[in-house]
Order: sequence, then C-alpha cells, then structure tokens
Amino acid sequence: MPPDALALYAAVILLLPMVAFLLSSLTFLLVGLEIPEVTQLLRGLFNGYFLVMGVAGVVSTVGFAVAGRPGFAVGAVAVAIFATLARRWFLQRIDAELQARAAGVATAVPRLRALHVKGMLANAVQLVVVVGSVPLIVG
Repeated sequence: MPPDALALYAAVILLLPMVAFLLSSLTFLLVGLEIPEVTQLLRGLFNGYFLVMGVAGVVSTVGFAVAGRPGFAVGAVAVAIFATLARRWFLQRIDAELQARAAGVATAVPRLRALHVKGMLANAVQLVVVVGSVPLIVG
C-alpha cells in the first residue's frame, strides 16, 4: 500500500468517530437533561466516544508511523492521550452533576448542559485540526 494512502486511512480512522460524535451529540441539544434516561444516554455517548477515540488514536498512530509520517503519529498519540484523560474528567463531572440533580440541586441541569457543550466543542476543535491536516497528509 502506498504511504500516502495509508496515512490517509489513518486520518479517516480518526475522523469517523469524531463525525459520529458530532452528529449524535447534536441530538441531545433538542431534549431536556432533566430526564434521567436522556442523561444516562448522554453519559454513555461520552464514555463510548472517548473509548473509541483512544483506540482510534492508537491505530492511527501505527498507520502514520508505518507510512513514515512521525509528526502525524505524534498528533494521533496526543488525540489518544487526550481522549483517555478527557474521558475520566468528563465522566466524573457528569456523575457528580447527576448526583446533584438527584439531590434536587437546581443548577445541576444547566451544568450538565455546559459539560455537554464543552464536550462538543472539544470534539469540534479536534475535528477541525484533523480535517485541516488532510491536505498536508496527502501533499
């Protein structure tokens, strides 16, 4: 397989879960986070997304390294590390807000929404960086 093709596949491996999260997380803007089942789904979405991004980052790192693109391999490792650390950070905060909501804290739902939006923004920044690097990968 040509190195350019392998590097492009590695980028696509990073892009697929990012686009999937972007599209699926948008739907949660349409529903209230007062509903326990909705927030459990949101928590599951964040959990799954960060797990998949960690794996995708590692797989992409291997692809970039084999394709002879060490700079992009470092970037993919950074994505994997960020996903691992962000997963723990987001899930701890989501769980804390779910407990606060169950205890009747009025500000818990807005804080859950803020976490949701922060996760979407973090994903969007990564997505823009990866999409912006595609011309450099194949160039």
